[in-house]
Amino acid sequence: MGLPAYAFWQALRIKTMNYRIIFHTTGKVLLAEAGLLALPLLVSVLYHERCAWAVLASMAAAAVIGGLLTLLARPRRHTFFNREGYIIVALAWVLLSAVGALPFWFSREIPSYADAFFETVSGFTTTGASILTDVEAMSHGLLFWRSFTHWVGGMGVLVFITMISGSSDRSMNILKAEMPGPVVGKLTPRTRDTARVLYLLYFLITAVLVGMLLGGMPLFDSLVHAFGTVGTGGFGIKADSIASYSPYIQGVITVFMILCGINFNLYYLLLLRQWRSVLRSDELWTYLGLVVVATGVITLDLRGVYGGLDTCLRQAVFQVGSVITTTGYATADFNVWPGLSRAILFALMFIGGCAGSTAGGLKVSRAMILLRTIRREINRLVHPRRVTAVRCDGKALGSEVQRGVSIYFALYCLCILVAFLCLSGEPFTLETNLSAVVSCFNNVGPGLGAVGPAGSYADYSVLSKLLLSMAMLMGRLEIYPMLVALSPSVWRKD
Repeated sequence: MGLPAYAFWQALRIKTMNYRIIFHTTGKVLLAEAGLLALPLLVSVLYHERCAWAVLASMAAAAVIGGLLTLLARPRRHTFFNREGYIIVALAWVLLSAVGALPFWFSREIPSYADAFFETVSGFTTTGASILTDVEAMSHGLLFWRSFTHWVGGMGVLVFITMISGSSDRSMNILKAEMPGPVVGKLTPRTRDTARVLYLLYFLITAVLVGMLLGGMPLFDSLVHAFGTVGTGGFGIKADSIASYSPYIQGVITVFMILCGINFNLYYLLLLRQWRSVLRSDELWTYLGLVVVATGVITLDLRGVYGGLDTCLRQAVFQVGSVITTTGYATADFNVWPGLSRAILFALMFIGGCAGSTAGGLKVSRAMILLRTIRREINRLVHPRRVTAVRCDGKALGSEVQRGVSIYFALYCLCILVAFLCLSGEPFTLETNLSAVVSCFNNVGPGLGAVGPAGSYADYSVLSKLLLSMAMLMGRLEIYPMLVALSPSVWRKD
């Protein structure tokens, strides 16, 4: 699910903008955030923590700002188009993060607002990059909120708003802008019902995972790790991430990370018993093939690092699952692994999970389409008169989809290059700066060098943290919403 490039240019050509629907919907998002903050408030009260007042104050701020936007910007017309959809998504995610950072800042558990904003953006975008150097010193309430942002951002807060509201079918323009992948489609005829199906699956997977984790860890730990796993976020509550937990816990999290990197539409088809449609998914088999091959190669490469082959396999499959799904949990510091293993993990950061999953990255489907398009062009050079089509799941793809994927890939590379050049002024190695940009843009979390699993982003400057926050937002929203919102021609009155 995603955005073809032609829709982006179409959005810029619309002459009139429905400003009221933009601010009204954004207000709804902040009201929803105020309601969601009730959960960390409850946790803080249960643990008798002083941070409860900070969460309560943040709830009040979200409720007041959201209420004012909702009341003062009541829309006169409820229709909106692609442009409004993109701007709603971009604005809502920025404000969601800005207000969501308040509990950390008010409580002074993160004294710098820039650091709190970075941590919150990392949470909502399911990146898992952190500025914290002593995560175990944080209160339970704020640790809960920190991980809960993964769960909220994984499926998308605007998908949640679409589910609970009586939005018109124009809400599909919001789903297109917020949900990741090259093609957006409906599971059901009505957009609101599609959002409900997605969230029902999301709830079920989360509940099953919490139940399985309770077999080896306390309830609080089970909840926060379930949020981070299903949302493919990766915020841990221990300094060593998952390493100190039992092999059983590591195994369960490994399986669910890989499962949550699969297109959620396929789970819906399984519920409908449409097995053949699931088994025909080229993206699914390519994704699973990448996991198996990468795990096999890294397992063999780690024989000189760990004693037994079983330990090598366990470490390899966990890190492969964590990186390809852009979750970011760790059971080992792969910074000290051999060069081949690190190179494979770095490559997997780019690919990411399947379209329609909670994972980040370029997406397996886009990589497939790009490679098949290249193969077709090579065949054309050899056989100019032969007419061949790029196929996916046995169906020929339209030229608009292929063009959209190609343009997105060009923008993707350009954004990473520009961000890397801007970050190069920092006093870190090229490996650290490049992996920081790649990791943040692909919503992975840990990178290589100083930002590896044993490090953090704390030593970057304020400007660099804001740049990386923008990279995380652009990566999660797949570039176009942020570009539309930042384009002067969008806001210019004709």
